[in-house]
Amino acid sequence: MAFQISTELDPALVGLAWMIGRWQGSGSGVEPDGQPFDYGLTIDFAETGRAWLHYLMQWFEADAAGQPIRPLGLETGFWRPQPDGQVEVVIAQPEGVAEIYIGQIDGAKIELRTDLVVRTDTAEVATSGGHRLYGNVESDLMFAYDRGTDQSDLQPYLWARLKRVE
Repeated sequence: MAFQISTELDPALVGLAWMIGRWQGSGSGVEPDGQPFDYGLTIDFAETGRAWLHYLMQWFEADAAGQPIRPLGLETGFWRPQPDGQVEVVIAQPEGVAEIYIGQIDGAKIELRTDLVVRTDTAEVATSGGHRLYGNVESDLMFAYDRGTDQSDLQPYLWARLKRVE
């Protein structure tokens, strides 16, 4: 028996429907030590046939034409909308960090704050918390991520503007 994904959007995903698809763009960031950097970014929000979205974000050093030179970071996870307009987001990073965010869907704006952060003993960055903002502005995806670490309080880390890729 073959597995088939429904072509209908799960009703629970209506508040996140504007995010579904691939987004690409560029952004800037600052390390906890204050060192600024620029990067390219791809974010995918994919339907799963269930009441959640699969999420994949990859950021990379880019050349002058915006083409990837080398990876800088990657995270993946799931966005789980709730009946009350909240959303739960579970994110894992290969450097040994997993985060659970709780947030609110407010039209084309979603604000998330960490509820829980766990990390392995060998995690590359000792993340202690996060605040993320996603918004649809002039049909672009705006993204901002503030991160706290064991070396710094919550501070701006990544921000970007992305366009939908057809």
